[in-house]
Amino acid sequence: MSKTIEFYFDVGSPASYLAWTQLPAIAERTGANLVLKPMLLGGVFMATGNSSPATVAAKGAYSRIDMQRYAKRYGVTLNQNPFFPINTLQLMRAITAYQGTPEFDRLLTATFNAMWVNELNMGEPEVVGKVLIEAGFDPAEVMAKASAPAVKEQLKSATEEAISRGVFGAPTCFVDGEMFFGQDRLDWIEAAARS
Repeated sequence: MSKTIEFYFDVGSPASYLAWTQLPAIAERTGANLVLKPMLLGGVFMATGNSSPATVAAKGAYSRIDMQRYAKRYGVTLNQNPFFPINTLQLMRAITAYQGTPEFDRLLTATFNAMWVNELNMGEPEVVGKVLIEAGFDPAEVMAKASAPAVKEQLKSATEEAISRGVFGAPTCFVDGEMFFGQDRLDWIEAAARS
């Protein structure tokens, strides 16, 4: 019986981006089912008292170096977004609105790449609009869906679910109920998915 990898993420997290670039291949190699679970990292931080490594100068500087090591290992581009940190509430609502649709992967790819490859200010509605148009979306339609009360509640519930499961940061994965925090735990996630 195949395992399930649950991936809690926020597009404002460079570590979530790195994990996202690798998890589909891990799922394919192991035969695991990958379930992507958008959550609001800011809400997780508020509930748990955690904060971004960027809030501690020395830790933030080291994290940037360490994530570049992993990007090189994975063979992917990771650029330091000069606008980081960005309030991702609207972005995560939009991604939540498209969860389970054929357009989900295209929207997520466009958003992650805008943040961590193209270094765009995804906190600015005009920039977001351009990214959406380039990805084949109607920005007004995306924002309307993101503003729906049911979508707002869905993201809030997903964030509360993550917190109730012990999540304190992003990315966090679960394999058969076992929690793995950080993109630097992908080898453990793959091993758990194989066992």
